[in-house]
Amino acid sequence: MNGMNRMVIAFTLAVLSGACRSTPAAPPPPSADTWAVVAGREIKRDAVEKAYRRTPQASETLSEEETLTAKLGLLNELIVQDILLAKAREMKIELPGTELDAAFAEAKKNMPEEAFRQELTKRNLTEADMREELRRDLLAQKVIEREVIAKVTVSDQDVTDFFNANKAQFNRAEEAYRIAQIVVTPVREAEIGNRTGDDAGTPQEAAAKTQMLMERLKSGVAFGDLAADFSEDPQSAQRGGDLGFVPVSALQKAPPALRDAVLKTTPGSVRVVSNGGAHTLVLVVAHDTAGQKDPSMPAVKEGITAALRGRREQLLRAAYLGSLRNDTVVVNYLAQRLVESKGKMPAAPAKP
Repeated sequence: MNGMNRMVIAFTLAVLSGACRSTPAAPPPPSADTWAVVAGREIKRDAVEKAYRRTPQASETLSEEETLTAKLGLLNELIVQDILLAKAREMKIELPGTELDAAFAEAKKNMPEEAFRQELTKRNLTEADMREELRRDLLAQKVIEREVIAKVTVSDQDVTDFFNANKAQFNRAEEAYRIAQIVVTPVREAEIGNRTGDDAGTPQEAAAKTQMLMERLKSGVAFGDLAADFSEDPQSAQRGGDLGFVPVSALQKAPPALRDAVLKTTPGSVRVVSNGGAHTLVLVVAHDTAGQKDPSMPAVKEGITAALRGRREQLLRAAYLGSLRNDTVVVNYLAQRLVESKGKMPAAPAKP
């Protein structure tokens, strides 16, 4: 073998050797109780199971398919929440303990202490579990407030342009109330238009879901976001529950409880109207008198501003969350395993 050949062989071996050294070892397969990995952070089966036990469905006997569908949805919510919590750490957003204490006390103030503890025991949860869920929710909301809500602007020109394009809406023949709603029914719906696919199927589920929604409203979650995520009315859910202005003559023909929930409530208040196991959370957004309106009137300007802000917040929120998820490496192992097993529930890990 001549010198040139020896040099070529030596160079080739060196390159191959270097290539072998620089190739990272394949990561070990995740354990059976790892249901997702988000940028290297694991979401365990136990986290999803706890989230499921906090939902209305946990108190009912569902089919395996219904249970798995609910848990897949919860896992996707936890993935998004994990991404937001990582963003909170990056932005150095903190949640003072006093703020968490106040929010926790507010969330359970309408339930007697003994009933609260009994409900926790029934769901195999602890007070620490509930506080941790609330802590994560509040931190994620702080990110949304800073990255989405604070960046939405509505100018005077935007208000004028909207008014000019919709002038007929502001010439009211009679007094009217602008209303938003979140509908919860005790039966499975043929069509669900909310963002999470959540659908109560029994009177017990509907009651628990309504209580959950009221608690989230008290913790500061926007009515429009809850309507878009949970309302079982497919038309209004897509508009954040907004029904627009309803004339008083139409309200007078509504069932008495619904009529009074609007006519006897100040704007900004939420009341629950229940009938036959169904519940409607009614928000009175604004009250308007008859006659021609124009943007110089504070109520008109505020109403248009609120409507435009709500639309833009929903759009920016969806875009922001989509962008965050695109920039994050996410592996949903539960989804993979369900596909591989043709929809069968992966076995729970053995107890040590």
